[in-house]
Amino acid sequence: MPFARRGGRSAEHHWDTIGGMKLTGLLTRSHPALPGTTGIARVDRRAGDLLRRVGPGDVAVIDQVDLDRRTAEALIDAEVVGVVNASPSISGRFPNLGPEALLQAGIPLIDDVGSDALRALKEGAKVRLHEGVVYTGEREIARGVPQTPESVADQLIEAKAGMSVQLEAFSANTIEFLRRERTLVLDGHGVPEVYVPMHGRQVLVVAPGYGHDGDLKRLKRYIKEYRPVLIGVDAGADTLRAAGFRPDVIVGDPDGISTETLRAGAEVVIPARPDGHAPGIDRIQDLGIGAVTFPATANPEDLALLLAEAHGASLVVTVGFQASLREFLDRGRSGSNPSTFLTRLKLGGKLVDGEAVVALHRSRVSFGTVVLLVASVATAMAVAMAVSDLAGSYPALLASAWHSCMAWLGGLFS
Repeated sequence: MPFARRGGRSAEHHWDTIGGMKLTGLLTRSHPALPGTTGIARVDRRAGDLLRRVGPGDVAVIDQVDLDRRTAEALIDAEVVGVVNASPSISGRFPNLGPEALLQAGIPLIDDVGSDALRALKEGAKVRLHEGVVYTGEREIARGVPQTPESVADQLIEAKAGMSVQLEAFSANTIEFLRRERTLVLDGHGVPEVYVPMHGRQVLVVAPGYGHDGDLKRLKRYIKEYRPVLIGVDAGADTLRAAGFRPDVIVGDPDGISTETLRAGAEVVIPARPDGHAPGIDRIQDLGIGAVTFPATANPEDLALLLAEAHGASLVVTVGFQASLREFLDRGRSGSNPSTFLTRLKLGGKLVDGEAVVALHRSRVSFGTVVLLVASVATAMAVAMAVSDLAGSYPALLASAWHSCMAWLGGLFS
C-alpha cells in the first residue's frame, strides 16, 4: 500500500509534469508572423483632415488623385508605415512628385484600391499591407496596385506627355485669376495692415515645402547678420520656432500650426475665402489671440509675398517654395498656381530663393577675431625682433608690417 501511494504520487507527479510541459508548450508556442507591413488604419477622403490626426505606426488611407509631394512629406514626417490610396496616385496628367517621395522614404504605397475600400476599412482597425492587398488579420479587405520605384519612374516618364495640356489649362486659369484678383495683384487692394515694420527691410518667408528645414539651417548666419523680418507660412512657422527663431508674422490656417507657435507673439494673418469666411478663426478666438484676415483666392505662400511687397520690403528671400517646373505643376491640383505665377511677376527682382542666398552670402569677419589676429602678429614680431640684432631697423620694419597689415584688413572687408 505504501508502495502504491508512492507509485500514485509518482504517477501524479509525472502527470503534472507532463501536463505542465504541455501547458507551457501551448502558452509559449508562437505563430509565424504574417508577411507585410502592419499598422493602425486612419481613414479620410480629405488628406488635409487626415494629416491632423495621423501619427507614428499608422497606415494612412486617403482618396487623392495625383498625390503631391507636400502631402507625401507630411505623411513621412508623421512617421506613417504605409499609405493606401483609393485613387491613382499618378493619373498621367503631369509628373507629380508624391509617390516618389514616399517610396524613397521606404513607405509602401498601394494605389487605386477603389472608393469601396474607404467604407470597408474602419478607423482604428489593425491592417496589414502585402503585395498590393490590404488585410485585417488574414482576411482580404481591398486590393490595389503596389507601387515600386520602377513602376513610379515609368509612369512619370509617360506623364511628361501631359505637361503641355496642363500648361494650356494653367494659362486659362491665370487669365481667370487675374480677372478676379486684379486689384490685389496690381494695386495691393485688400492687403491687411500689420504692425511689424517692413519698409526698407529684408524679409524671409518660410513655407513648409521640400527641404525647407535644411535650407533654413543654412541661412542661420544670414538671419543673424541681416536680421530680416521672419514670416512663417502654415507649418513653416513651427519650423522657424524649432530652429530657435520667433516668427514676426504668421500667415496660414491656425489649425495646422502648434499652439506654442501661435502664442509666441507673432502677428497672425488668416487667409479667408472671398465670402469672408476664414478657416481656423475659431481656434484663434479660443486661444485669445488677435488676428487679421486676408480675403483672396491665392494660396498662403503668395499672400505672404504680397504682404511683404505691399509693406515695402526691400528684398524677399523664400524658403520652401516650389522652384522647378515639376514642383510648380505638382501643386496644380489645388488650382492656386496662377496666383503663384502672377505674384512672382509682381515682386520681380525683389524675390530671391533661399538657396541662392546661401550660395552667395559670405559672413563678415567679427571684430574680435580681427583684434586677436592683429595681437598675435604683433606679439610674434616683438619676439622676433627681441632675439635679433636689427634694433636699428625696428622703425622701418614696424612701418612695413603696419602697411602690410592694413592692406590685408582692407582685403577682408572689400
